[in-house]
Amino acid sequence: MQGKLSKINLNNYKPLRDVIFDTLREAIITGELKPGERLMEVQLAEKMGVSRTPVREAIRKLELEGWVLMTARKGASVSGLSMKDIMDVLEVRAALDGEAAFLAASRIKDDELKDLKTIEAQFAKNVEKGNFQDMIKKDVEFHEAIYRSSRNDKLMQLVSNLREQVHRFRIMYTKDFSTPGNLVKEHIEIFEAITSRDGEKAQKAAYAHIENQKEAIVKSMKNMR
Repeated sequence: MQGKLSKINLNNYKPLRDVIFDTLREAIITGELKPGERLMEVQLAEKMGVSRTPVREAIRKLELEGWVLMTARKGASVSGLSMKDIMDVLEVRAALDGEAAFLAASRIKDDELKDLKTIEAQFAKNVEKGNFQDMIKKDVEFHEAIYRSSRNDKLMQLVSNLREQVHRFRIMYTKDFSTPGNLVKEHIEIFEAITSRDGEKAQKAAYAHIENQKEAIVKSMKNMR
């Protein structure tokens, strides 16, 4: 329980409540605080070196945004991930990623293609090394580079609204994926389709990439039961 949380930086320019909120939300996104885990105000305040009041305020804000569930006699706990929650988010992401890849194939610039190739190679290198944290980072960079190359601000805004939920699922997917080499192969297929300026092929490859994530997550959650 909350063993990895540590004292926060009290010199941060943000209000203390917001710093605690950001810290707890990040712990939930990364899986440090797991679904169903209780959030005890006293213990959290001690771990972070703060009073209970800003912790209570941060937890209330987390509840309003759906990260925390409040129940009678139990108090606050990290909200769970239902299968429907995951499917809803990934269905939307599959459509957005496919459209972004389709648009990027005709709008990406040469220097952006070079950057995308570099990111893809770095991702593959981290997969080979089993470097999980950097693998996640490069996966995020790869997909965000494609969104930027789509030159569609509204599309980028939509995916931005899903970013934190997607990141939570991405960690689950990448951790439990039995053959990470498939991730590299899928990234290469997307990259090559964009490089060849084949919008339809890029769209199909990006869509299939997310569909494979859905299948892996469903399998993972069934194994957890």
